[in-house]
Order: sequence, then C-alpha cells, then structure tokens
Amino acid sequence: MTKVAELRVAAVQSNIIWQNVDGNLAHLSNLLSSLSGSTDVIVLPEMFSTGFTMNPSLVTPDEQEITLLWMKNMAADFSSAICGSIVFYEKEKYYNRFIWVDENGNYTFYDKQHLFSFASEHLHYTPGNKKIVIHYKGWRILPQICYDLRFSESSMNVLGHYDVLLYVANFPSARQYAWDHLLIARAIENQSYTIGVNRVGIDGNNHEYGGGSVILSYDGTPLSTAGKEEQIITYSLRFDHQMAFRTQFPFLNDIKVFG
Repeated sequence: MTKVAELRVAAVQSNIIWQNVDGNLAHLSNLLSSLSGSTDVIVLPEMFSTGFTMNPSLVTPDEQEITLLWMKNMAADFSSAICGSIVFYEKEKYYNRFIWVDENGNYTFYDKQHLFSFASEHLHYTPGNKKIVIHYKGWRILPQICYDLRFSESSMNVLGHYDVLLYVANFPSARQYAWDHLLIARAIENQSYTIGVNRVGIDGNNHEYGGGSVILSYDGTPLSTAGKEEQIITYSLRFDHQMAFRTQFPFLNDIKVFG
C-alpha cells in the first residue's frame, strides 16, 4: 500500500453510559457528527460501548454484532478507519478486544495482554497472547489497551518496526499523573507518535475519569491535548518529520532484548 505522507487522526474523548450499548453508540454517533474535514483514523476509548465493566455477560451476542456493524457503518460514512476496544465473546471466553475497522469493512483485532488485576479484570476476561502491528495507508500502528501502558516491554519499538503507538483507555482521575507521564515516556523511548485516548465522566462503580487524551510527537512533545470534558482532538501526523528525527537520533538501533 502506498504510504500517505500525512495521517490525520481524530481522538474521541467521550463520556460512557454505564453498561448501555445502544445508548453509547447513539451518543458516539452524535459526537462524531461534529467531526469536520477528512479524517484517516478515528480512535474511541477502551470499552467505549459499556464502560470498564466486570460483568461481560451483560453484553448480548446481538449487541456485540450491532457494535461491529456500527463501526463498519461509521468507517464507511467517514471514509476512514475507526477503532477502540469492546467486550468481546468468542469460543466461550470474554476478551477486552481492540477492534480496528477500515472504510472497506475489513477488520483486525488485538486482545489486551495485561489485565488489570487490581480491579479483578483477570477473573472475568482472557488475556491476549500476541502483539499486532496494523498496516494502514502505509503506516504501521501498534495498538495497546489501558493497563498495557505501565509495561514498557509491550511497546518496545525494536528497530523501529512501528510508526504510531496507540493507547485506548479508561484511566481514572486518581492516577491521572501516571497516565500523563507514562504516555510521554513511551513516546520518547520509542521515538514514535503516541496517541492516548481516555474517557471522561463517572462509571457505575463511582470511579471518575478526567480525560487528558493527547496526541504526542515522537520526542514526547504534546501536539494536541484534551481537557476534562468531552472533546474530539485532531492532528495530522507527518511521516517525514518522524523519520528525519529517527535518522538524526538513531537510538532505536541500540535497543537490547533480554530474556
């Protein structure tokens, strides 16, 4: 696929209605209606259709299919890729699954590897066992989900094998400082554009979320930031700028993988 020189990203920082698939899809449709101009990638938060629920069985098979169909329709309507994580049931197991759907209806997925044991996520979901790199319009994108952010080995950019590092999350206000600074660290150490998309609002367990979604440069500089309210932030990533930086500072060549 021919690489596009600029990749325009829209990060959707939304409130999430607790365990209400239909309500969240309608709400997101309304939010996205305000998106103007061409967009290549639309990014939604973690578990954007339910919130960070530990009751995955509440999501029916019909709701799962409705969510996938909605994503395909949105991708077609905006002539873009759309992505985010959802509760996903497959072969008698539940996953916190990142779904990527392009404008032609093709999709791929990544299952969250680091389940948040502090909230008993590991008791309700099955962890993924592999990373994926998504190839889209010539760009290479590494998806990660929330708690993955704390584990730098998950995003190690060995020999620069990806161009964009993408996190979708339900990261609570109580740990906002960690969210803000770990994202910057991941951008710097991997010399990669880094996108972090968080939610806002209060969930059914009374956890508050303060947003702070951000698009970071390959040197950790914020390029576009969101506050504590619902908001869509956008930015056009420039491939030539990132490659020039990596050429000037070839630090990725010195990564050592141990174990």
